[in-house]
Amino acid sequence: MTALDAGAAARPAAARHRTLNVVRLQFVNTQTFVWVPALVLGGAWVITMLIYWIIQSAGGTDVKVGGGSQAPLWYFLVVGVQAMTLSFPFSQAMSLTRREFYLGSLAAAAVSGLGMSLAFVLLGLIEQATDGYGMNGYFAYLEWVWAEGPLAAGLAYFVATMLFFVVGFWFATIFKRFGTATLVLVMLALGLALVGLVALVTWQQAWPDVWRWLQDAGALGLTLWAVLLGALLAAGSYLTLRRMSV
Repeated sequence: MTALDAGAAARPAAARHRTLNVVRLQFVNTQTFVWVPALVLGGAWVITMLIYWIIQSAGGTDVKVGGGSQAPLWYFLVVGVQAMTLSFPFSQAMSLTRREFYLGSLAAAAVSGLGMSLAFVLLGLIEQATDGYGMNGYFAYLEWVWAEGPLAAGLAYFVATMLFFVVGFWFATIFKRFGTATLVLVMLALGLALVGLVALVTWQQAWPDVWRWLQDAGALGLTLWAVLLGALLAAGSYLTLRRMSV
């Protein structure tokens, strides 16, 4: 092997090592990716259980399903924002490329999201085994999400966390590159586009078709569509990051 060939072979290994350095950089502050998500999950679970207990003690025996499980998923928007705003300047001081920083940040989010997904699956299995903690109350087990089994449910939770992370990361990138006014305009444009889509479906009287499609797709089908959406958002976020100054 020539010296040129050896150098070419060493570059991918060096790039992987530098990407792992970004993962380590993101986990230097364990609050962002570990403790605060765990606190949000635990706090949402405790509050939900208290509400279920109050309803149960008042004679409510029907199935209880709350929205508290969404709280840690929404927090991953904040994780995406912090991963960008708090760590990007340090990555540039370490002479890391934007590609290495982005891939490392996604990997760090994937590790945290995997832990969150495992927690949801374990809670869901416990809830099934105990008939909703003996109160017929469910936090992580949503029947339509679990229709294809625990692995599909875990995938749905994982994809949701990554989707929220990428959105938060991209919003933070837009803010850092273009400023507050542009970020607000982008968010307004997204809101108007959503309203326009709702109006179009309403005017076409297509809501029955929409609900039928959602029902036919199921949680697993929607998860796979979310993977595609997340990939598109990730590509857009990276393209925005590439042209951003420190």
